[in-house]
Amino acid sequence: MYQPEKLKARRKELKMTQKDIADQLGVSYQAYSAWERGVKQPSREKVKLLEHILKVSKGYFTELEIVRLYNTLSDEDKDQALNYVRSLVQKEKCKNVVSISEKLYEYHVYEKMSAGIGSSVYNDQNYDTVYFDEELAHDFASWISGDSMEPKYQNGSVALIRETGFDYDGAVYAVVCNSQTYIKRVYQEEHGLRLVSINPNYKDIFLSYDEDPRIVGIIVGNFLPVEQ
Repeated sequence: MYQPEKLKARRKELKMTQKDIADQLGVSYQAYSAWERGVKQPSREKVKLLEHILKVSKGYFTELEIVRLYNTLSDEDKDQALNYVRSLVQKEKCKNVVSISEKLYEYHVYEKMSAGIGSSVYNDQNYDTVYFDEELAHDFASWISGDSMEPKYQNGSVALIRETGFDYDGAVYAVVCNSQTYIKRVYQEEHGLRLVSINPNYKDIFLSYDEDPRIVGIIVGNFLPVEQ
């Protein structure tokens, strides 16, 4: 694997210019510059010349450092190095297991909200239980469906809602109208609510006040559930 960043770093270490090396290689300045930028790769023959000019070991510009160093070891030391790396990998796996087993917080996530807001916005029987590794303050949680609010709110993520009603134009709210839940930027206009997606591929939605749209609350956070 050719590594252009190492070529540039080594040249600077030796305080050489790109033209210095290009002249010694018998190539144009533009050709050498392209090698350093990773736009093009030098041939094997040129790589050997670069190793000689820049006084580095074979494979310095083409092998990952860990591979290059490994190849300089004796057979016995190679075995020790492999065992050490395997132990590090095992430790990393154990870390991941520990992090997964850390405390997770339960959230009830509703598919749809009711337009008649009273003591509860939701049908208490109709929710999914999901988990996240942080306890986030909220009143309700609802699924985000579709990509209209991406990249900030991903499809399949959970929106956390505070039951505040309307606060200010342009904030993201949960809105219920005609048995449908919308999570959008909301603007209050003279004759209704204008719902705006973050994704520019979606047109605005206008809900007339005659349809009795209800702003449940402002979105105060979102997350992708942690799998158990």
